[in-house]
Amino acid sequence: MKIGLVSYRCENKNLAFNMSQIERALKENAGKADLLCFGEAFLQGFDCLCWDYEKDKDMAVAHDSEVMKQLKRWTLQYDCGVATGYIEREDESLYSSYVVIAKGEILCNYRRISKGWKEFTITDDHYWEGTEACEFEFHGQKCMLTLCGDLWDYPEKFKTNGLLIWPVYVNYTVEQWEEEMLADYANHAEKVAQRTVLINPLDNEPKSYGGAFYFRDGEVLARTKFDEEEILMLEI
Repeated sequence: MKIGLVSYRCENKNLAFNMSQIERALKENAGKADLLCFGEAFLQGFDCLCWDYEKDKDMAVAHDSEVMKQLKRWTLQYDCGVATGYIEREDESLYSSYVVIAKGEILCNYRRISKGWKEFTITDDHYWEGTEACEFEFHGQKCMLTLCGDLWDYPEKFKTNGLLIWPVYVNYTVEQWEEEMLADYANHAEKVAQRTVLINPLDNEPKSYGGAFYFRDGEVLARTKFDEEEILMLEI
């Protein structure tokens, strides 16, 4: 499987721009990758919600929306799968989710199970978490999905002998990444999977320096530069 880890810039509440970033990655990597993976909540930006449901419901994306239909069309047009984080709406419930689309179909839709994505002291019962891990097969490769704080809070749910896909949104400084956090993430991933890919988007509000990484047995085998739009291409 040829996988591209896309550390591109996204903008909060700017779905049109973020969609254009996804298509840009697809265009530039046509024929080079089987699957392009973006970071947590990339589609609308991690800080796209205001915790007023009447406003937030319009920011969220349902499976029958035109946005999701367009993503499906692009996977056919560019012959490449897309995996991206997004704020999902199902009926009157909102989730922080991660969807994998290929050949015009949804292969897996994972809902974050830890509550760190929301302001849980003020949110009402429209804002939900999932309960189950999500494993799928792609190009003969078994893949397990997790999201950001899930792996820290519930590591036992994600043990796999396949590839762990770990999209995050974190805004550590470059110094924090280099001096401590990168090693912490690699070591923690080793507890549940031999092979892990980590994808973090770039953002300006608050500042996220992005980064995409490939961990194996607790070691960083490949990575992008911080604060640069880049795709880490791997064959796994």
